[in-house]
Amino acid sequence: MNQDHIRNFCIIAHIDHGKSTLADRMLETTGTVTHREMKSQLLDSMDLEREKGITIKLAPVRMKHGDYELNLIDTPGHVDFSYEVSRSLQACEGAVLVVDASQGVQAQTLANVYLAMAANLTIIPVLNKIDLPAADVPHVSAEVINLLGCAEEDIIMISAKTGEGVPDVLDAVVERIAAPKGEASSATRALIFDSYFDDYRGVILYVRIIDGSIKKGDSIEMMATSARGLALEVGSLSPSMKPSNELTAGEIGYVVTNLRTTREARVGDTVTVERVPATQALPGYKLVKPFVYAGFFPVSNDDYQDLKDAVEKLSLSDSALQFEPENSPVLGFGVRIGFLGLLHLDIIRERLEREYNLELVITNPSTDYQISLNNGDSLDIKSASNLPDVSTIQEIREPWIKGEIIVPAQYIGAVMQLIVSKRGQQNNLSYIDERALLSFEAPLANLLTDFYDQLKSVTSGYGSFNYELDDYRVEDLVRVDFYVAGEMVDALSVMAHRSEAQPLGRDMVKKLKEVIPRQNFQVPLQAAIGGKFIAREDISAYRKDVTTGLYGGDVSRKKKVLAKQAKGKKRMKRFGKVDIPSEAFMVMLKRD
Repeated sequence: MNQDHIRNFCIIAHIDHGKSTLADRMLETTGTVTHREMKSQLLDSMDLEREKGITIKLAPVRMKHGDYELNLIDTPGHVDFSYEVSRSLQACEGAVLVVDASQGVQAQTLANVYLAMAANLTIIPVLNKIDLPAADVPHVSAEVINLLGCAEEDIIMISAKTGEGVPDVLDAVVERIAAPKGEASSATRALIFDSYFDDYRGVILYVRIIDGSIKKGDSIEMMATSARGLALEVGSLSPSMKPSNELTAGEIGYVVTNLRTTREARVGDTVTVERVPATQALPGYKLVKPFVYAGFFPVSNDDYQDLKDAVEKLSLSDSALQFEPENSPVLGFGVRIGFLGLLHLDIIRERLEREYNLELVITNPSTDYQISLNNGDSLDIKSASNLPDVSTIQEIREPWIKGEIIVPAQYIGAVMQLIVSKRGQQNNLSYIDERALLSFEAPLANLLTDFYDQLKSVTSGYGSFNYELDDYRVEDLVRVDFYVAGEMVDALSVMAHRSEAQPLGRDMVKKLKEVIPRQNFQVPLQAAIGGKFIAREDISAYRKDVTTGLYGGDVSRKKKVLAKQAKGKKRMKRFGKVDIPSEAFMVMLKRD
């Protein structure tokens, strides 16, 4: 198709501001999907996406509006997937910014707007949910004008639920967004903005052709991974696959390849063809690095092979997933998996439990640490139990993040206290009308467990949070070990700052005391740094009254029976084994 009649755009918004609903209405308005085929959140194909009401995997779709071909990419709104969002933005010339008229500008809205501005996209501001009784159109319009510096008449008022104003958005896409400017005759370069594994067809790439073209049957090459393959089929999505003979410059579509895993075709890579190979890849590609790690163990060790196979299958379609086998004396064999964030972890856990019927024990999530040794070597550890001998360590560096929180002004004090309690440093405070934007830095490890829950509770649910990884900093970090009945349980070990180690140790042993069942002998629970114990709780023994059968007589009879019982308990303590339930490994996830 003539490039002048193509418009490539995406929809960006905070979670739950109506992005997927607007995409549904666009498909209906343009007649891409018949009324009979229509269902809500049409582009969210996973059951999990529908239940949680969020977009996890982005989805492209081609629509016809008059003489124009509109290519829409529905992007995920969650911070864990911000690299995918940035690649989608690179595949477009414009973005529709959706803001909820009852909630206003949120943290993720800001983050995505900055990404869109960095990619030089034309931004079309849209105010959604104007039919709600709580909608405050003048106020939220002022916020959007303040953020984008646009005029009031540039903002389009819509209700994605009823369809009011949606044709105006489509007209604005045609009028305001520039047509693609690729060279159809030059060497082929196409940007992969998503890839997934299909059980029957292999790896399918979603691409934006920047220059040249890809034809059916072409030999293709990925420029970053150097993987080679064949384009078995090319075409567009509307929203089901429609094959064609070729994809030309400016178009967005799919390529079915004969590749075996998405690791060979990562998001952000450049595809070229052997007919007219490109010499220079498109800029901006980076290897997505997980920074949250957790151990996954099957409840029964017989299921280890099933777990390993399930994780391997999931990793075929999720190139960000990294895993390695792990062995724990208490939990047996399992895998340690790396994730992009806590939502990513939650989704993978649910998919393993649902799709593969696995019962899992998940250890406390941790991040990775960079360690410099005295002999000049450096290590990267993903679990506290892998920390080498303290005497050989020169310094330990932990990841810090840059975060932004948007809250109503009355909650500033509570949020600042929360940031300080996580060893964070507040950098900046500015105001958007009646709301405050706090910029801060904090160690990632302290935000992993329940920071988001605490933020929601101190701000009555109004706070919104967005972050990005900053750098690794040298800190005074120690490994806190936990002993149950004198035996160290390495799966419970955590890394902590020295100043926080003692309260953390005390907290954990109190929680373990509630979770671990009582035995017939006393069980000590201890927390230690190196060889020094810093906290202790005892689980008292079950007490059987062995003197009930005695009546009258000398007191020495009673003493004799109690001494015999004490002797038996001592012996039991020597041979007895404490059964640690799976909940014990999750105590860190909910600290309060």
